Order: sequence, then structure tokens, then C-alpha cells
Amino acid sequence: MNQARFGVILLVLIAVSAVFAPQLTGHDPIKPDYRARYVGPSSEHPLGTDGLGRDVLARSLAGGRVSLVVALSATLLTFALGASLGILAAGVGGATDLLLSRVFDALLAFPGFLLILIVVATLGGGSLQTVMAMGVAGAPVFFRLARSFTRQELRSEYVTAARALGAGRGRQLLRHAVPNFLGSVVVQMASTAAAFLLVEASLSFLGLGVPLPTPSWGNVLQDARSYLTTQPWAAVGPGLFLAGASLSFQFMSDGLRDVLDRRS
Repeated sequence: MNQARFGVILLVLIAVSAVFAPQLTGHDPIKPDYRARYVGPSSEHPLGTDGLGRDVLARSLAGGRVSLVVALSATLLTFALGASLGILAAGVGGATDLLLSRVFDALLAFPGFLLILIVVATLGGGSLQTVMAMGVAGAPVFFRLARSFTRQELRSEYVTAARALGAGRGRQLLRHAVPNFLGSVVVQMASTAAAFLLVEASLSFLGLGVPLPTPSWGNVLQDARSYLTTQPWAAVGPGLFLAGASLSFQFMSDGLRDVLDRRS
């Protein structure tokens, strides 16, 4: 539980810093200042400025707004889509189970990042498109988890007893089966959010994610790449915040596993 607590505290600190970036740094993360282009680290600009004179620390902090929202939204979409259909497939069975299983097996045949690239390239770049792409690509994992756990729970003795007492299929699923494996799915959600942070950063780094001038950790790193040899400190801010946020989700996942996942 200590790991989960540490992860939550670290994530809250990063999120609060992202929300109040202009107030904390005193600089607008989007508005250019051509008189301050490529300024080195100083008390006014701790990580210097970029080619448009924007404060790198302010952009690094503000980048968390988009990156965290996109990663968390995609995680919720993945959970809602994959877990609900997995429970449905296992609960109904028959042709429904067969059809849904084949659809998600087909999605699993594609490498995850390649599938996301295909969806983003088809729909176009942007926050909403990125969320949809990651939601579709991540859904098969939650589908397989939810389907497997639901099938296992429906064969358990207490569900059999509930069925003998007249409980319908819906009650068997929602009252008895789902609560007993929901903790395992929540643990997977924390790990998925960490992975989605890195995916979003990769897409923005490639120019396929959040469009400029809106800062995200990925496009701030991409911007810093062009002058990495002369101002390497420009990549420190977004890199550290991205690593810290991803690490916080991993800590949360490990801590929640000890508390919620009885199978571990």
C-alpha cells in the first residue's frame, strides 16, 4: 500500500503542477517571446527557452495537462469497451462469445503501436483521435482478462449456489462474479495508463498526436531535439515529468495489486 500511496502523491504533484503551470513559472507556455529565443538556464528561465522564446519549464509542466488527460481518457475507454464486452461474451456465451472473441483476436494480431498508428493516420492527429486509437488498441487485453475471469467465476461454487437459489444471469454476473475480479482489472488499468503515457508521447514526438502549439510531453521533447546539442537541458523537463508520471502509475499498480488482486 505504501507504493500505491507514493504513486498517488507523485501523480497528484505532477497534475497540480500541470494545472497551475503559468502561475508557478510566471510564463505563458504557448505565447511566443521572440526577444528571449534560445536563452540559457537562469533564475527567470530555469530550463531556458525554445526557438520561439517560450519558457521550457512552463511548457514541460503544461504538457502534463494534455498527456495525462489523454492517457487517462484512453485507459477509461479501453476498460469500458474491453471489460464490458468481455463480461458480455462470457455471460451470454454461444455465438456472441464466438463472434466477439474472433473480433478481438483479429485486433490482437496487430502489434499494438502499429494498430494505433493506423487508426491515428486514418482519423488524423489530435487528442480525441489519439484517445480513440489507444482505446481500440488496448481493448483486447481487457476483453481477454474480463472474459477469462468471468468464465472462471461463473464456474465457482458460490455462483452455482446463487444459480440454484434462482439468481438470474444478470445477478450472477453483476452481484457475484464481477466484484470478485474487479480488483485485478483495476490493477491492469494502472499499468495501461503508464503505457499509454509513453504511447501518447511517442505519437506527439512523431507529429501524429497533439498538434502544436498545444504542449504535450511528446511534442516538447520533439521541439528540444532540434537543438539538443546546444541546449541539452531543454529535454530534461519533459523527460523527467514523463518518467515521473509513468513511474507513479507503476507504483500505483504494484501497490494496488497487493491490496485488490487476491489472485496475486
